[in-house]
Amino acid sequence: MNNAIYADGKYAVLYLRVSTEEQVDNFSLSTQEDICRKEAEKRGYQVTEVFREEGRSAKSIIGRPVLIQLLEYCRKHKHAVQAVFVYRLDRVSRITADYLAIRKKLTENGVTILSATEPTGDSPTEKLVETILAGFAQLDNDIRSERSRNGLKARFLSGMIVSGQAPLGYSVQSGFAVKSKESWDLMKKAWDLMVTGTKSLQEVADAMNSWGMKERRGKREFIIRAQRVNVLFRNKFYMGILASKTYLEEIKGQHVPMITEEQFYRVQAILDGRNPNKLALARRNHSNPDFPLRRVVRCGKCGMGMTGGWSKGRNARYAYYRCGGTCTGIATKVDILEGSVIQTLKEVTPRKECLDMFIAFLYKTYQQRLSRLNKIKSEADQEIATLKALRKTLVEKNLSGVYSDEVFKEQNVTIEDRMTKAQVVKDDATIDRYNIDDVTTFIRTLLADLGEAYKRSSLSQIKVLLGSIFPLGLSWSQEGTLNREISPLYRSICTFDNGAISFGADERT
Repeated sequence: MNNAIYADGKYAVLYLRVSTEEQVDNFSLSTQEDICRKEAEKRGYQVTEVFREEGRSAKSIIGRPVLIQLLEYCRKHKHAVQAVFVYRLDRVSRITADYLAIRKKLTENGVTILSATEPTGDSPTEKLVETILAGFAQLDNDIRSERSRNGLKARFLSGMIVSGQAPLGYSVQSGFAVKSKESWDLMKKAWDLMVTGTKSLQEVADAMNSWGMKERRGKREFIIRAQRVNVLFRNKFYMGILASKTYLEEIKGQHVPMITEEQFYRVQAILDGRNPNKLALARRNHSNPDFPLRRVVRCGKCGMGMTGGWSKGRNARYAYYRCGGTCTGIATKVDILEGSVIQTLKEVTPRKECLDMFIAFLYKTYQQRLSRLNKIKSEADQEIATLKALRKTLVEKNLSGVYSDEVFKEQNVTIEDRMTKAQVVKDDATIDRYNIDDVTTFIRTLLADLGEAYKRSSLSQIKVLLGSIFPLGLSWSQEGTLNREISPLYRSICTFDNGAISFGADERT
């Protein structure tokens, strides 16, 4: 690319994406491109490149080669491209942390992400709104995931398998585990052999393989090994119980038990007897609710993340955060560090008058954008009416012999393509998705008292909250003080003053 030709003017690239879940006909790349080009033109940008990614999920950056190409393109042409236009912000990512990471990387190269259908821009306020909209995209994803998880849990609690696969000896029919014609009797024979206590795991595995038994995983079949035998005979499914590490519950299954409870526990005693040195090892919990700031707050001396643990006193156990590196003396009680974080959040909570003015500004910006999007929809309605009239005329002339069948088909394809684009614009649900009252209620609740927001937040929400307010992180010093630098976005809210707004003029109660 010759940077000399980009000495004047503003230049942008387009990033278009449609996932595997979104059918191309209903959410086409060409429709996105058309809308993005019009928005870029209205904002005074010249489009230099178009990056099209089809059939890629927004759940993670991994597996998005065109997005990676876009980032590399912006890095190589630093200062030659000023913006990336997308149809909606969730085209970049539906994961807030991933979206913010991508935006940061582009910002480092002087590139701004601009949405063709949402209020985005370069001002601190517009960037904050952009972050909130990215959060709503993740919220939408999380709600869908939660519904899916709730459905799976309901299925589990009803005694039905949720993995789609049943252990050896069973098969799945219409979602239910039933006796397998091929392996039920052989697996029961294996249990009878195991309960005698006279065979080793390897001998049982050899016997099962000699009977022609194979375990199917997906579409592949595997011979049975000693380690697998140990796993199979630990499964409570065979005595009619569904156990789950996910739900931490045991439910009576709807399937037919292969063995009795007595047989199962007799085999467990046999298996445990073969491992006299067996220890109960605690699983490492990366998201421990006892230490929500673990790895979030860093050691002020070496920069390593603080870790959490319990210390045993004379009469009780005490929770501490400590340096995760080799520093000594960098430790504090959990309530002291978390109290310091909450106090810091309260100190950076914006004043009520600033928050009121900021929300009034959001309403004014929203109304301006809403008016424009309604105009776009009205234009789409007019175009659809025109296209329907054209198609009617086309059909009439084809029937009367004025247009041949070949001409009719060619012109009809063109009309259908234009009709699809216009219909997508008309039916797009972006406006309804981000209800301004819901957004401002969320903002007011969050920013009214950041300390209380911290207390209400889950572990994942705490990371997002602190990461957005303190982008460079928090560090705990040896003197017991919390060091932090506030994000310019939040600093602008704390001192918000927009002379273009008459206080309360556009705010709703």
